[in-house]
Amino acid sequence: MAVAAMAGGVDSLSDRAAKMKEALLKSQTITENVVSILGSFDSRLSVLETAMRPTQIRTHAIRKAHENIDKTLKAAEILLAEFDVSRQAEAQILRGPHEDLESYLEAIEQLRKNIRFFSSNKSFKSGDAVLTNANNLLAKAISKLEDEFKQLLASYSKPVEPDRLFECLPESMRPSAGSPANHGDPNGLGPHSHNHSEQQNSNAEAASFKPLVLIPPRTVPLLHDLAVHMVQAGHQQQLLKTYRDTRSSVLEESLRKLGVERLSKEDVQKMQWEVLEAKIGNWIHFMRIAVKVLFAGERRLCDQIFDGFDSLRDQCFAESTGNNVSMLLSFGEAITKSKRSPEKLFVLLDMYEIMRELHSEIESVFGGKVCAEIRESTFGLTKRLAQTAQETFGDFEEAVEKDATKTAVLDGTVHPLTSYVINYVKFLFDYQSTLNQLFQEFETGGETVSQLATVTMRIMQALQTNLDGKSRQYKDQALTHLFLMNNIHYMVRSVRRSEAKDLLGDDWVQRHRRVVQQHANQYKRTGWGKILQCLSAQGLTSSGGSSSAPGESGSGSGASRGLVKERFKIFNTQFEELHQKQSQWTVPDTELRESLRLAVAEVLLPAYRSFVKRFGPLVESGKNPQKYIKYSAEDLERMLGEFFEGKTLNEPRR
Repeated sequence: MAVAAMAGGVDSLSDRAAKMKEALLKSQTITENVVSILGSFDSRLSVLETAMRPTQIRTHAIRKAHENIDKTLKAAEILLAEFDVSRQAEAQILRGPHEDLESYLEAIEQLRKNIRFFSSNKSFKSGDAVLTNANNLLAKAISKLEDEFKQLLASYSKPVEPDRLFECLPESMRPSAGSPANHGDPNGLGPHSHNHSEQQNSNAEAASFKPLVLIPPRTVPLLHDLAVHMVQAGHQQQLLKTYRDTRSSVLEESLRKLGVERLSKEDVQKMQWEVLEAKIGNWIHFMRIAVKVLFAGERRLCDQIFDGFDSLRDQCFAESTGNNVSMLLSFGEAITKSKRSPEKLFVLLDMYEIMRELHSEIESVFGGKVCAEIRESTFGLTKRLAQTAQETFGDFEEAVEKDATKTAVLDGTVHPLTSYVINYVKFLFDYQSTLNQLFQEFETGGETVSQLATVTMRIMQALQTNLDGKSRQYKDQALTHLFLMNNIHYMVRSVRRSEAKDLLGDDWVQRHRRVVQQHANQYKRTGWGKILQCLSAQGLTSSGGSSSAPGESGSGSGASRGLVKERFKIFNTQFEELHQKQSQWTVPDTELRESLRLAVAEVLLPAYRSFVKRFGPLVESGKNPQKYIKYSAEDLERMLGEFFEGKTLNEPRR
């Protein structure tokens, strides 16, 4: 059974295998048929493709043609638009800038774009002709812009009236009310006065100045836009010339209205000192106003109009202000070249101070390489003023020592030279910082304070030397010493009451006070020694044996009445002569005058009382005693009170 079963299984498998083989054969037949069919399709498609190729080529050509037509139409539209814009710009430009400047500038900008378009698209037919026309039109437009810039700048560029300049000054520097003619003197002080104050100068530096508006703010942007287009067109030189010619003349006229004038050394030399002093004072104010107000305003205007063009901006500013700065400086230059004299020192220091004050403003306003020459000319004047001031200072010291004026001071009072020199020295101390600056510039080594002290001491010594010489003109030695006492006392008193004391020191003061006392003592000795001899007992005895000194007690026994009378007569005569003479002399200082009278009284009155007490009875017992004893001690004291009052001969006795 098992075998039968196995045999049955094998038969079944054989049947299946046979069926599978049959199926595979059918599948192969079908495949071959499909391949044959597909092969016929491929052949047919190839034929079809060959037939369609011309159609595809024509379709592609049509599509490309459409694309080209679109591009051409778009290019034509752009070209037509450019032509249209060009016509609009041309119409606007032909109308000119007067009606509508902003539209005119926009038309120029559009024309420039038009030119750039045709320059980069030269394939268009007639493109060269269009470019030529556009460039010609642009040149005309720029020419009209130049005219418009010139006309606009000129119409708003007007000389600045002095009152407008004064309004920009700090309140303290404006002309005083009621002095309208004092345009050159913002302090209303008139000609230069020696009320100099370094504090005042420092206040001037710190004071606030109001900006000056030279052209209305609404006009400046238009000028700027015009300048931009002119620069873009390469017309910088025309722009520079127009700005310089217009603004330079306006600035010059503004300065002339203020009072500035160009002066030479010869002009200065011919002037009276009072006139020159006033002009120097005015010039100082002109410089401050010009630099801090007028030129500063011009710099701001240049910066605004030529914003973005640094080189052109500086060039325009330099050329519009250069001649005007030169006109201002010409006066200072003339002063430095004119003949030096002591009275010029203080105005030279004032001029030097204003130039120092303006130093930082000049560097700022006239900054840049193009303005270097202007800066150098102003700083050069500063140095020449300093040099001239120092030389004048040296001249003064020499002039004091060698002063040979024959002005006689008959009453022995303070000599004009003394008061002049002392006032001069006191004024110097108003300029301490300025003088120190001078010493720093021209001296090497040492502290500037000690240098100023040294110079001051030399001047004082020169004065003393000169006074010694002048004192020898007096024939009366007493008047010689009175003269020296008065003058040196004046020097000491003036130094003690001024800043010079701190500089010269207490040692100088004490030393010269002793000199004053020495001359006072010498005056007493030479002026009163002879009359005091009359009050001596020596020589009053007939034998001449008595030698009693003035003031000694004791009786007049042994004295000759005749000799005593003669001695009283001599005393009376000498005292009256002294009274008549020395009441005409002068000791101007009240304290010194009283001190000197007291010193004489302390010597004279005790000696006189003693002499009268001792020898008076000899005279009183005789005839006419009042003829000899004419004065009491009180009379002498009263008459001494009339000494040194500077009376003239015809003045009544008090």
